[in-house]
Amino acid sequence: MKSSGAPLARHQLVELVDKFVAMLRDERGASEHTLRAYAREVRGFAAYLTEVLGEDAAIARVDHKHVGAYMAALLDRGLTKASVARALAAIRSWFKWMAKAGLVEANPAALVSTPKLPKHLPRVPGMEELGRVMDSLGQRVSGSRKANAEIAEDAEVRGGQPSWPERERVIFELLYGCGIRNAELVGLDVSAVLWREDAIRVLGKGKKERLVPLGDAAAEAIRAYLPLRAARLEAAGKAKLVHEGPLLINARVRGVARLTTRSVGRIVKSLAVARGLAADVHPHTLRHAFGTHMLEEGADLRAIQEMLGHARLSTTQRYTQLTVGQVQRVYDETHPRAR
Repeated sequence: MKSSGAPLARHQLVELVDKFVAMLRDERGASEHTLRAYAREVRGFAAYLTEVLGEDAAIARVDHKHVGAYMAALLDRGLTKASVARALAAIRSWFKWMAKAGLVEANPAALVSTPKLPKHLPRVPGMEELGRVMDSLGQRVSGSRKANAEIAEDAEVRGGQPSWPERERVIFELLYGCGIRNAELVGLDVSAVLWREDAIRVLGKGKKERLVPLGDAAAEAIRAYLPLRAARLEAAGKAKLVHEGPLLINARVRGVARLTTRSVGRIVKSLAVARGLAADVHPHTLRHAFGTHMLEEGADLRAIQEMLGHARLSTTQRYTQLTVGQVQRVYDETHPRAR
């Protein structure tokens, strides 16, 4: 039933936001990160509506001008266009849900244009450059005690993980060798490794499950790591986690022992910098490199989409950019006027 335009007090606005977030969690299986982000953006807009329209404002009175004015207010506060675009996306989703529930006639946020964003393609390490790093994992940086000390010191100072070469190799092999997300990586349990199928079972966004091929290098890294993992768990009195617990554990085996996304980020950055990669390398860089390098080597875009777990092919197309070198090579090899 459609809205009657009855007054909607502030506490009711908050209730609508809470119900929307609950729907994202229970029906769509949104991650905790997504839930926090959407709740923050929509609550900010609800507070703005209360200021502009008053405590007893009706949700039916909200139109695209209010949404546009809020976007302008965010820009005036100094937020970037990317941040404003994220806020608009959340508000659109909120109104879409309310329209479906019959609380509003239409989605006013759909009439507001998304701020035009500059196109920044993330720098992806080259195949040879990243291959050199991958080959060096599982061991200390050759001939560089200082670099090793810096890695360990950085981990301790920032509250991160002590160096554990075998685990670090697994992290890189699964991020780059399998292209999974950081959150998917830390969410893996030992049982997710399907040895007979040469695959890993990954729980992605929206709790969607997919199988990702497990390459020989990644399988070898996991096999080398598992006995050491088992020994640490047993020594910490957590033997029950050996066969059913998290695949990646924190070095001190604290709490539930599962490694966190923040720790993975620190480990990746420290190792990347120590081995000569750019300082802005992070877990998502390795995932992006997975898609980009496969595309450069001729992999089918839909196959990459499946492995990355993208719902839309358009996301994969933005995610894996063609390099100038690849375009030139394809032209030289295929166009009759190039020869």
